[in-house]
Amino acid sequence: MEALNLHLDHLRLGGEDTKGEDEIIRSLDGVLQALAEDKHRTSILLSDGEILPAFGRLLHSTPLCAVKAAQVLAEIAKNEEMKIPCVDAGLVPILVPLLDSTDQEMLLHVGRAIGRICYDNNELQEQLVAAGVITSLVRILSDYPENEALVRVNLLALSNLADLDSAKEALSKTKVAEQLVHQLRQVNHHEKVEIILEVLQTLAENDTLKLQLVEAGIQDAVTEILTRLQDSSKPEDTCSLKAASDLIVSLLLGDSNCVQMVQLGVVHQLLDLLEQHVETGDVSVQHAALSALRNLAIPVANKIQMLDEGVGKRVQTLLRSEMPPVQFKLLGTLRMLIDGQAEAAEEMGQDPMLLSRLVHWCDSKDHAGVCGEANRLLASLLRHSRSPEVVKAIQEAQGVKHLVSMATSEHAIMQNEALISLAIASAISLENIEEGYKEAQLVQNIHKLLQAESTGPEVKYNAIGLLCSLLNSAELRREAEEDQMKATLETLCGHSNGNVAKQALMALQILNEEPRLFEP
Repeated sequence: MEALNLHLDHLRLGGEDTKGEDEIIRSLDGVLQALAEDKHRTSILLSDGEILPAFGRLLHSTPLCAVKAAQVLAEIAKNEEMKIPCVDAGLVPILVPLLDSTDQEMLLHVGRAIGRICYDNNELQEQLVAAGVITSLVRILSDYPENEALVRVNLLALSNLADLDSAKEALSKTKVAEQLVHQLRQVNHHEKVEIILEVLQTLAENDTLKLQLVEAGIQDAVTEILTRLQDSSKPEDTCSLKAASDLIVSLLLGDSNCVQMVQLGVVHQLLDLLEQHVETGDVSVQHAALSALRNLAIPVANKIQMLDEGVGKRVQTLLRSEMPPVQFKLLGTLRMLIDGQAEAAEEMGQDPMLLSRLVHWCDSKDHAGVCGEANRLLASLLRHSRSPEVVKAIQEAQGVKHLVSMATSEHAIMQNEALISLAIASAISLENIEEGYKEAQLVQNIHKLLQAESTGPEVKYNAIGLLCSLLNSAELRREAEEDQMKATLETLCGHSNGNVAKQALMALQILNEEPRLFEP
């Protein structure tokens, strides 16, 4: 420690006397060696006296001394207990302008020193942004894209700052999107991939930056990552795959981005990834990829292209998974795909294997989410196909009772979906489904919905609409009469909601008509 004290004495005077550059550098090297040998003891000595303020003077001295001083500060700042002393010594405002240097070694050490001193310090990070550090970081990425160590330091700095709104605003005025996309395309090391994807994920929260990323070709770059890593079983590559899938989800929040992603073939990359991970792969990767896939299926243009390319069939094959969270998201994706697509809904609605699995999941007591999605898909197949063949297929698969049960669920959205699908089925093929309605006691369940005060106006309106369709059947009409439906409808004619009142009046008129149609 005697040698270290001597070095520290030299540094205290460094920049103030005529001590030679060589001697100062020897003393700085001595501090580096002491830190390597006994970090804690050396840190205690450095935090005492006037040592740290001396570094401020050294950073303004000769180029060699300044670079070496920055290197030592970067090592000092590795120690948590030294961060506050460095701040108190006023070193941060001295370090920031040095980011404008053209000396790459200086930039490396200064970047590390600033990053370590300001890590997890929101106030200091805001000060850095206000001081213009964002512009400097992006410039360094642009000027020295091949300097791996320097690029890594800058990426870490951006990662630490990117959560700040002020940083995002500052970044939106730079060409950071172009630089990050360029780096993502060049990178091979998994750690760097993760850092870049983490920064991109944060930046994608900002609409302006998201647009800039899309314009810079982020879709292509992420697709390349998925293609390159999807066959890998390494844990680190699995993390990168999840991060890439998560980024796709964020980018998909704009419809134009969503369509462009499908045109680039991202869907099949995701499906390839899922097919490899569906049974034994990483759950987090599956969740991210499935979320992306489901969002991709929302725009109408995407549905058409995805169905034309056989995506529906590929998704159905993935339903072999025994993992409820995966089943839940796959069912949701299929429901999105057939929304408004009559041909696809008709084809799926007559697939006995798919219907068998849906009916099985509709009975699931352990996984409410899967049960709910299976019911909703069953209702969607009827609603969007409007096909007598689908009505018949669902009846034969014993699916009608589940739709009736769905109509009495606790969720208004599911109730309405079920009621509308049942009304469509009865309108186009009542003879095929009448028996199923009787077995499931549909008329009696509708009556309960209409009598319950907790039932919302929209649900009551749709329930009465379904009832009007059912009254075309002599047997179902008889059930309604026996269940005293007239009295309930008369009460509903005075409902506070005008639409419900009109619908109730129409149903009452139909019920009061002579059922001539049903006489032999």
